[in-house]
Amino acid sequence: MHDPWITLGYLVTAVMFILGIKRLGSPATARQGNQIAAAGMAIAIVVTLIDLRGSDLGSLAALALPAVVIGVIIGGVGARRVQMTGMPQMVALFNGLGAGAAGLISIGDFRHITDAGQSVDVIDAVPILLSCLIGSLSFAGSLVAFAKLQELIPTRPMTYPGQKVVNGGLLALVLAAGIVLTATGHGLILLAAFVAGALLLGMLFVLPIGGADMPVIISLLNSFTGVAAAVTGFVLDNEVLIVSGALVGASGTILTQLMSRAMNRPLSNVLFGAFGSGGGAPAANADAGRQARAATVEDVAVLLAYARRVVIIPGYGLAVARGQHAVKELADELEARGVEVEYAIHPVAGRMPGHMNVLLAEAKVPYPQLKEMDEINPDFPRTDVALVIGANDVVNPSARSDPGSPIYGMPILNADQAQSIVVLKRSMNTGFAGIDNPLFYDPKTVMLFGDAAKTVAALSAEVKRVLAAA
Repeated sequence: MHDPWITLGYLVTAVMFILGIKRLGSPATARQGNQIAAAGMAIAIVVTLIDLRGSDLGSLAALALPAVVIGVIIGGVGARRVQMTGMPQMVALFNGLGAGAAGLISIGDFRHITDAGQSVDVIDAVPILLSCLIGSLSFAGSLVAFAKLQELIPTRPMTYPGQKVVNGGLLALVLAAGIVLTATGHGLILLAAFVAGALLLGMLFVLPIGGADMPVIISLLNSFTGVAAAVTGFVLDNEVLIVSGALVGASGTILTQLMSRAMNRPLSNVLFGAFGSGGGAPAANADAGRQARAATVEDVAVLLAYARRVVIIPGYGLAVARGQHAVKELADELEARGVEVEYAIHPVAGRMPGHMNVLLAEAKVPYPQLKEMDEINPDFPRTDVALVIGANDVVNPSARSDPGSPIYGMPILNADQAQSIVVLKRSMNTGFAGIDNPLFYDPKTVMLFGDAAKTVAALSAEVKRVLAAA
């Protein structure tokens, strides 16, 4: 039994984790939620060290403190230096490190028991092996997700004939090894094979998934990491690890379901559908006679300056161009004129959950102006200009009108219902779904080609000139 003060410390930590996750539910309180959760983690570390009073605290501190310092430096420097375009990669990498840590702890516990000449009994073997399995799978899968997002490997789905059979056979072998380890209670070589199989399974699990589905996969792997941490809590008999892991696992699972629902695709289709081609060349247009209309900065500036209501639709292209600050400057110029400006946020825009919210928050866009899809869609018919910046699939009308489209049935932002549509893109290339977008050929649509940050900055300057001349 723990000392009552230790138990109280763990209870305070668990409450702070719960409050932290709760505060993460709104952009307005997300920073505070992070700070509360971080403080809770600091308390958990201190309380855990105090709880190990039967150990050699001097030796323990000599090992733990350098690790804490190194982790703080890497985490702090990484969080400050990584650009918004690299934030999904950082999230995937940090998530993988958490899963790997859970797996390593369980491997160490198994070895500690067997090195003492004992066999691991069933009640200990089950959580140890579950932690190894889930932690290793999530660690390897997160590294593959990182490599895809960083474009170290192709972002398109990587498949081969019989892949599902291979994955199923590998899973069966891993489970068989786990059963043998549970029954015998020893065997480090078999444990190494068990972990290697789980790592390989994690890699093969994520490779067939395309870049368009990365937000869902990051959420799913995050839930896996939470489960691995919770099971590791049983291995270590640590209540706060059980609670925190369960919170992460549950919230990640809920978010995964919400993301899948936002695309109107079952999770099985995301995992096994090999959806998307990674953003290739322009697809064949159903009506080859229609041409997209190109516009100039001067044309679009006049359109924006004399609008009453403008809705900005950000996408991954905005993050790539690092144009969020330029967008905020443009919005300020329009609002000074009396134009109503709002931002339409699609649940799967970007490469991680909430990517666009974080991107715009960095530019200090007021939180009330960020409108979720269900809230903003009814207002598009009364919108004078829908300004699409770097988004593609999330505004594709084929999702509503073309039963043969791969994204048919996916809820989209109804940009095509605005009075005028301006699309900022580098070229006519497709998005990650690899399909053409009829919105680009709509008579109400004009295309403004170029780097998003530079184009928006030029728009802002031209709007200011137009207003000054008015």
